[in-house]
Amino acid sequence: MNVCIVGAGRAGGSLGLALERIGWWVRFLQRHDDLTAAAEGVDLVVIATPDAVVSTVAQRIKPVDTCPVLHLSGALTLDALAPHRQIGSLHPLVSLPNREIGSERLVGAWMAVAGVGTDAIARGLSARTFPVSDEMRALYHATAVVASNHLVALLGQVERLAATCNVPFDAFIALAKGSLDNAATIGPSDALTGPVARGDWDTVAKHLATLRPDERELYVALAKAAARLANRTWPNELEP
Repeated sequence: MNVCIVGAGRAGGSLGLALERIGWWVRFLQRHDDLTAAAEGVDLVVIATPDAVVSTVAQRIKPVDTCPVLHLSGALTLDALAPHRQIGSLHPLVSLPNREIGSERLVGAWMAVAGVGTDAIARGLSARTFPVSDEMRALYHATAVVASNHLVALLGQVERLAATCNVPFDAFIALAKGSLDNAATIGPSDALTGPVARGDWDTVAKHLATLRPDERELYVALAKAAARLANRTWPNELEP
């Protein structure tokens, strides 16, 4: 298979390297290049640019009826690929920190697909796919952000608090991994432990008293989410 990838950042670079490793011929172009003939002489075009310029990039590529054009965005609908007739979307549901690690993680990864032209890449990378309609794109992408980006932001708070109490960050990472394994094995509701799950509001109050004001808001927001998961009512006296 021959593919032209427009954009060689983390997503495009990771995909290109992964496809090269399975024997595909990959041509990279940047969005500032002359893209007129990007769809000529290849089996597939993948637009791997930031979401804000996907539509502009697609319009600069002369349509070739036999060549599908895909984007890698989790949030954009297929309309962004006009005026092309064969269009599709392939969004790898995996964190791609750089092209080396990303190319390895793409093999066997979960991927959201829509439209046409995605099958060859999915098969080549042994991906597990699921459909996401245009109507659900924003909600799907919001869910992905919560599962990945918000989790990392939460661990940023853990790192700060761990440093304050002089406990190794790695110890809390091990705890977090165990919780993720539990949630995957028995589901989030049964995996929830701790003071909120027990209804131990005195302990929660002690936590709030010891946290700095700039750390308290995130704790309260997630403690309330834990109360919802545990079917417990958040006490009014714990409101800020």
